[in-house]
Amino acid sequence: MRHQIDDTVSTELNEVLTDSQAPDSGGLQPVVKGMARHPSGFYYLLEDSKGAVLAGNLPWTTPVIGVREWAGSAKHAEHPYSGIRGRGLNVGSNYLFVGWNTHQLNEMEEFVADSFIGGLFVSVVVALAGGLVMSGRLMRKIESVSETSRNIIKGDFKQRVRIRDRGDELDHLALSINTMLDRIENLMDDLRQVTTDIAHDLRTPLTRLRNRLELSQRTSAEPTELRETIAAARREIDGILEIFGALLRIAQVESGARKSAFALVDMTDIINTVLELYRPSIEEKHQHVQEAIDRGLTIVGDKELLTQLFANLLENATLHSPPGATVTVTARRVSESIEVSISDNGPGIPESMRTKVLGRFVRLERSRTTPGSGLGLSLASAIAQLHDADMVLKGNDPGLTVRVSFKVETQASIR
Repeated sequence: MRHQIDDTVSTELNEVLTDSQAPDSGGLQPVVKGMARHPSGFYYLLEDSKGAVLAGNLPWTTPVIGVREWAGSAKHAEHPYSGIRGRGLNVGSNYLFVGWNTHQLNEMEEFVADSFIGGLFVSVVVALAGGLVMSGRLMRKIESVSETSRNIIKGDFKQRVRIRDRGDELDHLALSINTMLDRIENLMDDLRQVTTDIAHDLRTPLTRLRNRLELSQRTSAEPTELRETIAAARREIDGILEIFGALLRIAQVESGARKSAFALVDMTDIINTVLELYRPSIEEKHQHVQEAIDRGLTIVGDKELLTQLFANLLENATLHSPPGATVTVTARRVSESIEVSISDNGPGIPESMRTKVLGRFVRLERSRTTPGSGLGLSLASAIAQLHDADMVLKGNDPGLTVRVSFKVETQASIR
């Protein structure tokens, strides 16, 4: 708007000068007087060098060359003005100023200022209202999490954070918390179960050990009988130590501490080594081994733990299979994974128990009269999980097949 006023004033100023140069105009003073009489919206001022007003509809002012703007606060004749913006120049010894009322410009500035203040006020109100709504919603969600935490502290491990199915970050947080609580509850259940199983499995050998020692104490046994009693006691103690050793190995594997020592290993060589170790005992039971192992099956892992994994699976297959049974070991690359399967045609495991037997101290024989602690498959499962492998038990009609799948892309990322 200021540019438009400047352009309009410049045009009017040129027109005044042009008209004053006409032969019949009488000069600059009559032209300015004539224009000032008509209410055209322009303001004129012609002063001499002494400051006397010669013509125009503005009061005297200090001459300023070029564009000038000031807020008017007085009235000159019948022409009030609230503000003027115009241009002044020297014409001979006189000073000529032509200006335009800035009333509309002032109104526009006031409108912009009022709009800004009003918009700022509305924005602050909306922001505060939105903040109250968001903070109230957030506080309700936090209170829900706090209430759930308090109930869990009191012992109610079934409590979960409520999910409102809005798909926002709070629901994602609640889902993560509930998943964590599920995991903690499972660990607590496992801990209680392990405690119970340890007490159950250790009671029998400790009872036998105590009975033997008590019997030896009460009777006047010969040195030979005493040596046999001591040897039996040592075997019982070795069995107990073996149980604790297996538990410690499982805990170490599940902690992931061994993962930092992973290196490139030849799984083909590991499986062949395990087969060579167990082949004499398998043949002694009049069982047969069939193998189909591809060459060059390399992964990144722990050689000792992988040896333990396949040894446990092979021992489990031969131990629970009758004489004359066939144990089949296959290892091959399938798509983007390496699959190792150990199958037998023994009695197998009922489908309802195939997931449970991967837990600690779980045995199909409830009487627990046969050797074993029920930790072999649990340790094998822990080693498979450490290597990001999937371990699946399925029927072999008859018998059981244990398949372990190592993901090749996972191994590449570890490398």
